[in-house]
Amino acid sequence: MGSLHENNVSFSPSLLVGEFKPLDHEEFRRQAHQMVDFIADYYKNIENYPVLSQVEPGYLRNRLPDTAPYLPEPFENILRDVQEDIIPGMTHWLSPNFFAFFPATVSSAAFVGEMLCTCFNAVGFNWLASPAATELEMVVMDWLAQLLNLPKSFMFSGSGGGVIQGTTSESIICALIAARDRALESLGAGGISKLAVYCSDQTHSTYSKACKLAGIFPCNIRIIPTTADNNFALSPIVLRRVIEADVASGLVPLFLCATVGTTSTTAIDPVSQLAEVADRYKIWLHVDAAYGGSACICPEFRHYLDGVERVDSLSLSPHKWLLSYLDCCCLWVKQPNLLVKALNTNPEYLRNKRSELGSVVDYKDWQIGTGRRFKALRLWFVMRSYGVANLQSHIRSDVRMAKMFEGFVKSDPWFEIVVPRTFSLVCFRFNPYKDSDPTYIELLNKKLLDSVNSTGRLYMTHTVAGEVYMLRFAVGTTLTEDRHVYAAWKLIKESAEALLKRSYYIV
Repeated sequence: MGSLHENNVSFSPSLLVGEFKPLDHEEFRRQAHQMVDFIADYYKNIENYPVLSQVEPGYLRNRLPDTAPYLPEPFENILRDVQEDIIPGMTHWLSPNFFAFFPATVSSAAFVGEMLCTCFNAVGFNWLASPAATELEMVVMDWLAQLLNLPKSFMFSGSGGGVIQGTTSESIICALIAARDRALESLGAGGISKLAVYCSDQTHSTYSKACKLAGIFPCNIRIIPTTADNNFALSPIVLRRVIEADVASGLVPLFLCATVGTTSTTAIDPVSQLAEVADRYKIWLHVDAAYGGSACICPEFRHYLDGVERVDSLSLSPHKWLLSYLDCCCLWVKQPNLLVKALNTNPEYLRNKRSELGSVVDYKDWQIGTGRRFKALRLWFVMRSYGVANLQSHIRSDVRMAKMFEGFVKSDPWFEIVVPRTFSLVCFRFNPYKDSDPTYIELLNKKLLDSVNSTGRLYMTHTVAGEVYMLRFAVGTTLTEDRHVYAAWKLIKESAEALLKRSYYIV
């Protein structure tokens, strides 16, 4: 390993003496070319790496020095250590054999957009800090809203607007704080103990965390059970009953989070019906469409957002399915003034005429932090480089491959689909003995998952819904092709057969 802590390392004099120039444009050109070659080779050879890292906890500390180098090291040595020490500890999310969680999709267009974002290094907290950063974000948020056929009430060209957050977690907490402050205007600060919030047991776990951060009492967070009978969607009837009970006990319903494409099984909550309940009780309705929302740029999936014109806010994450790299979560709100009122900061050192006149958007007041990156460049490059047609084709291709895998499962008597497929996630399980004890089938599937993942040839995850343990096969990485899906099914089948042969060890 190249390090100043070794005696046999030689250095260029330019590394040790002379004026320190951390951004020399010719040195940058040389290193950037090397890095692009390194990255391109990594993508080219990514299939050769185990998808799931095979290292043990603490491996890296044992490989690296205890202290940072006092003198500079050659760039080539650092790159070599990335290859030898860092890559073995990576789980390769961009591998075409990565079928776990939801994918974090990428593209050449988004990569070069990110390069430009890093190049400018603009800290666009307000319009004046970089007018282009603010205004391009406003443009691409309206573009994406149009692709989703959102009403004008969510667009800057209408009465609403959008902002690029880092994650769904940030989007939810911003919307929640806006709803909380609106309610407390009439209730008073002490009223926070009366505020109740709602979600299903399939809502992302970050929701409960966001509620606690917003000051909602944990005892007032209502997590409503779902069932397999309606594919784990939140029931408006059950929701209404819970709300009625809360109102009768003196609580004030505040916020409801519906989901279009839950993490476990891609369940889809009935937005329009839930909006009726929310309207009746003056509840802020947020739709978390982090995963499923991207599919709605395709007309055949748009109906999953029906009723969105009645919600207060909506978020989706282009880094999951629209090729934009992490991190990128789009949040639209109908009443931006509520967001700004709740999150506004106006220190003297940031004051300026444009902001004081209210003629510009200052995105620092649409988010938790102050500083922000020029993330809109990534989406701008993606939309311009590929156009709507190719983005729709990308979505449809992933859904087609998932449907193909679903067909493999359905055609095999040893396997079964547990939850109907909606997008590009297939929830299934190995069940060769239909009358077996559920505990045994669960154990069998855990063993199968461990066996498959330990090969390094693919990576899947699991979930539990309705007390049923199931395997999740999520198609969607940018590099995945039909052959990878075929190979994955072949490996799953082989592993299952081997498991049955030695199943007497499991019982």
